Order: sequence, then C-alpha cells, then structure tokens
Amino acid sequence: VQLQAFGGGLVQAGGSLRLSCAASGRTFSSNAMGWFRQAPGKEREFVAHISRSGYTYYADSAKGRFTISRDNARNTVYLQMNSLKPEDTAVYYCAAGALTYKDWSNAIEYWGKGTQVTVSS
Repeated sequence: VQLQAFGGGLVQAGGSLRLSCAASGRTFSSNAMGWFRQAPGKEREFVAHISRSGYTYYADSAKGRFTISRDNARNTVYLQMNSLKPEDTAVYYCAAGALTYKDWSNAIEYWGKGTQVTVSS
C-alpha cells in the first residue's frame, strides 16, 4: 500500500489550502485515514483523522479551521485548511491505520511522504 499526498504549497496568512491523499494497493483496508504535521525543529504532531464511517477527530489546533473528509470509493482523504496561520507551516504527512483516539501514531500502518505547507505572514 502506498499513500500519495497532493496539495501543499505557499499561501498567505488567512488563506486556504486543500490537501488530498490517495491510497493505492489492492489490500488497503485501514479504518482511519488522516494527517500529521511536523514543523521545523518540532516533533511530529497529530492533526486529524476520519474513520470509514465518517467519524472525525481533530487536534485542538485544527478545530474550527480544518475539515477532514474522505471518499471511501477512491481511498482518498482530504484536509481543507482555512484561516491558515504562519504556525501552520509544516510538512504534512498522510497516514492510515487502526482507529484510535489516543496516540494515533502508535496505530499507523502506512505513512505517506510529506507535502510542504508554508504560510507567510
């Protein structure tokens, strides 16, 4: 299984970006898909995930500004990011794994390569 992310880029503060991530592979069956991010000099942190049935879970930093969605037929997850701030600047990583609500990084089965998001002030 491979996860490929798209949609990163440079945007001004207050702007929006939409990330997408598609899973390929005949055996893909992970319940949860979502995103982490890693800013320069910081540890990787959870952003949001969504289950196959559509239940969503967000980090506090993402609530109210980011919306995660999923197309199960295409094994694709999306992250709509609005009202972006300079502190959202990071490499965003797509991930897929079992559905947990604590320390989801421990349940990850597949990681995608990151996509850079840069928010200028």
